[in-house]
Amino acid sequence: MIILIRNGTIINADETKSADVLIEGNKIKAIDKHIETQADLILDANGKYLIPGGIDVHTHLDMPYGEIKTRDDFETGTIAAAFGGTTSIIDFAIQSKGQNLQESLNIWFEKAKNAVIDYGLHLIITDVNQNILSEIKKLIEIGVTSFKLFTAYPDRLMLSDEKIFQVMLKASEYGGLILMHAENGEVIDYLISQALKDGKKEPIYHAITRPSQLEAEAVYRSIMLASTSNSPVYFVHVSSGDAVDVINFARQRYKRIFSETCPHYLLLTEDELRKPNFEGAKYVLSPPLRKKVDLEKLWNAIQKSEIDTIATDHCPLNFEGDKKLGIDNFTKIPNGGPGIENRIQLIYHFGVVERKITLNRWVELISTNPAKIFGLFPEKGKISIGSDADIVIWNPDVEHTISSKTHHMNVDYNMFEGFRLKGNSEVVISNGEIIIKDNKFIGKLGRGKFLKRREFNN
Repeated sequence: MIILIRNGTIINADETKSADVLIEGNKIKAIDKHIETQADLILDANGKYLIPGGIDVHTHLDMPYGEIKTRDDFETGTIAAAFGGTTSIIDFAIQSKGQNLQESLNIWFEKAKNAVIDYGLHLIITDVNQNILSEIKKLIEIGVTSFKLFTAYPDRLMLSDEKIFQVMLKASEYGGLILMHAENGEVIDYLISQALKDGKKEPIYHAITRPSQLEAEAVYRSIMLASTSNSPVYFVHVSSGDAVDVINFARQRYKRIFSETCPHYLLLTEDELRKPNFEGAKYVLSPPLRKKVDLEKLWNAIQKSEIDTIATDHCPLNFEGDKKLGIDNFTKIPNGGPGIENRIQLIYHFGVVERKITLNRWVELISTNPAKIFGLFPEKGKISIGSDADIVIWNPDVEHTISSKTHHMNVDYNMFEGFRLKGNSEVVISNGEIIIKDNKFIGKLGRGKFLKRREFNN
């Protein structure tokens, strides 16, 4: 199909220009001031922005969580993402104890069959031995080039420093990227035990027992391991000013450090966990929401390009039936919150509209940098000739209110309920196909393709 988009303003990370865009098949064929050609469909984008499709590099779809699982699968989750202007995600396959890496990956390939947008996979490694280490080279060859490790959750996900170091050595040898969930799990567990001993069981104690110093400590320790192994390291969901300070200090000597944050760490504080009637459980996630001063430091880091990407850590769990499992004990509240649909909207409104960041920086955070760091650029992350035709026509003037009653995520609440925003996606094109138009999903299930990512080379 040939699609011609006329009169739009193209916003890339490195430039802004008014031009027509011609799409043929799944690629961008031409970009020029006035394109005169036959087309199957002409879209008028006068007064609108054309941005590269968003890339959310941190999602958890159809993820087991004890006896439950996250409420969005690859069908509902990717449809919701598309409504928000995201055309690619990278989800997490999880290695179970005793399972080899390829087996873990195959499970997620099966889960992803109904994806409506393109998807890649990271692999969470929870069990390390020589056989596991020997698999890393093969996974990188098939396009799974990033591996997530934990310094938190002892006996479930946490690896020892020795095992983390071994994985870093092996991954860096073959061009892999290490993702770190950085919190000091052993000290957190001690603080939790003391809180429970004192009868402190309300949701707010989830935040109190995971102080920001324990994020910063684990970030620094992980950087020292990464620098010793010469491994690039990417910190997921950075939540605190303390962690930002550590990253900035370490970057003076070691440059292969990258970081993301999430909308909830930029817009919500730990006071949400104090809401009455157990409503605070909706905001239990890890790392926890922080203080107002942390929000200010994170925005400042974004403005100074000290944070590289904004992702969601989309982990949708219902309030009824899921979160309420911990109504008598905060440690039993499943961790996680929804966000895959609202990421780009929130960062546009609170970043661009409120003049914290430019349009170009907005695109850099939500699309271009994710593509560059995770081996997808320049096919994705930029509107340019030869790139994939992942384009969002963004209406900067439309206003809307976030609500669980109207969102498309398969979850019964929204962390940003009632937020009034300006700006939203109007038409979403994925690989040359219109999948969102007139606030309706018009794509086909299973149309999303697996993203074979290149080795890390930043």
